[in-house]
Amino acid sequence: MKAIGYTQPHPIAATPGLQDITLPDPVALGHDLLVEVHAVSVNPVDTKLRKSARPAEGDAYKVLGFDASGIVRAVGPEVSLFKPGDRVFYAGAIQRPGTNSALHLVDERIVGHMPTSLDFGQAAALPLTSITAWELLFDRIGVQPGKKPTGKTLLVIGAAGGVGSVLVQLARRLTSLTIIGTASRPETREWVQSLGAHHVIDHSQPMAPQLAAIGLPQVDIVLSLTHTEQHFPEILEVIAPQGQFGLIDDLPTLDVMPFKRKAISVHWELMFTRPLFATPDMVAQHHLLNEVAQLVDAGLLRTTLAEHYGTINATNLQRAQAFVESGTARGKVVLEGWA
Repeated sequence: MKAIGYTQPHPIAATPGLQDITLPDPVALGHDLLVEVHAVSVNPVDTKLRKSARPAEGDAYKVLGFDASGIVRAVGPEVSLFKPGDRVFYAGAIQRPGTNSALHLVDERIVGHMPTSLDFGQAAALPLTSITAWELLFDRIGVQPGKKPTGKTLLVIGAAGGVGSVLVQLARRLTSLTIIGTASRPETREWVQSLGAHHVIDHSQPMAPQLAAIGLPQVDIVLSLTHTEQHFPEILEVIAPQGQFGLIDDLPTLDVMPFKRKAISVHWELMFTRPLFATPDMVAQHHLLNEVAQLVDAGLLRTTLAEHYGTINATNLQRAQAFVESGTARGKVVLEGWA
């Protein structure tokens, strides 16, 4: 099968970097689905792993990729949720080979039925960010879906990125929270507004006076999706006493002691945790993605595809990773089809 891999960790401009390769076709066992991959999207985790992760012992290449959409071609003997021919979308598992391959194995318990109203490229933009946003908002923070007024406010730092683009939609469509998103450029501000944020402020400028100017000097929930270390002093300032703080990005250290005075709870989300540890509730990601698909088909959520980088090959994937690594992307970057 066709795939894209590399032999050693490297910066984006290294030669050789990502390479078009051929690997043996995998075989579905246990709960595995063998998926014919039609489209993939690029996430920041791809760029981080490319710079740090080596091929597994005995493997010549490391194959990255998490988001994918495609068609089930075969199933393992323990599979009960899918059958060959089903259209699926999913975000994969960090401990297994990635989706940058024409055929891919994935556990059925973290796979959803693809939205019928989307094509493969549009669907591939959604899984990783949808799982992250959903788990962070509903499972970690514990927000209860429903439109009964609560008077609570939500600040989403980095709202124009992949996770933020889904999180703002989920919060607006499924909760009564007042949503403040942050974005620093005119095009990203417009993007966040179009997703449903009630207010948009600029995280490249002091946030406290901007929040005060819209009559929300303190917020109940702060979800920081990028550059948390940089924004941490302001988060401490604007979060309300007994508030909740959630984050997803990597920090060298996180000193939570300053939160004690305000009795702030801290929540860290990693969507890979359930498949990594095969938790008893691992199948929750299957149900979650099915619900996301239903919301999309009902017109309540939209795809976050913002850039299409052509067919799936090493050259295009390297360009896409460079763009994601630049920190200027909004929404998701997708590649579709094999040349």
